[in-house]
Amino acid sequence: MINADSAQVYADLRIVSARPTPADEARAPHRLYGYRDAAQPCSAAEWAQDAKAAIAETRAEGRLPILAGGTGLYISTLLDGIAPVPDIDPAIRAAVRRLPVAEAHEALEREDREAAARLRPSDTSRVGRALEVVRSTGRPLAAWQKERLGGIAGEVDLVPLILLPPRDWLYARCDRRFEEILCDQGIEEVRSLLGRGLNPMLPALRAIGVREIAAFLRGEMSRDEALEAGRAATRRYAKRQYTWFSRQPPAAWPRFEAPLDGHALARALDKWGR
Repeated sequence: MINADSAQVYADLRIVSARPTPADEARAPHRLYGYRDAAQPCSAAEWAQDAKAAIAETRAEGRLPILAGGTGLYISTLLDGIAPVPDIDPAIRAAVRRLPVAEAHEALEREDREAAARLRPSDTSRVGRALEVVRSTGRPLAAWQKERLGGIAGEVDLVPLILLPPRDWLYARCDRRFEEILCDQGIEEVRSLLGRGLNPMLPALRAIGVREIAAFLRGEMSRDEALEAGRAATRRYAKRQYTWFSRQPPAAWPRFEAPLDGHALARALDKWGR
């Protein structure tokens, strides 16, 4: 099993990211789970390189590589490749990251109007990325993204399956999941992560669960308030994932839309895997 979830790559987030348990991992080899330190952000391009190596290692062992996870950008980067954007000038990157997101979005409206219209003004990461690219390279990010290099889609016999269970079933699972996260172990996991004094803009520090539990630890929320905030954030994220996987992958990719009963899913996998 090869991880394709952007939160589950971090060693610091076993509970909060709902990584497979040690018992799960004992059933089959697991790769790229908890293999990065929270201080080292993992980009889609870096993960794709690591995934290629993990796929090669799995094949060399005579095993079938199975990728599991919901980070669409990771999966599309691995299969379709990545835009060959040159390295960003460090001074430009530092200047962009110092800007409040509202100012960065205003600058983007002047320098890359198409990107500004496409991105939410509150989307710190994507607004900053679009602005640093156009300033450093002189070309909008969308122009670079028309070119793709390094994808493996043409080199593998892919058997995809998209899980799109009923939304009421999914949201109920989201609510239960966050209640399991907000346990003594999950709280201690976040406490330990915060104790490292890392940059709060790192992806691991911005993960769902970390923010809400951190607010609880600082006394900014009660436990019930943190629980409801985490549940709401998880449902919103699930909705965005649902929309992305409904629309972005090729229409020929099969969609499994029933509740994720193990036996029914196993039958579907057997059907589509033949």
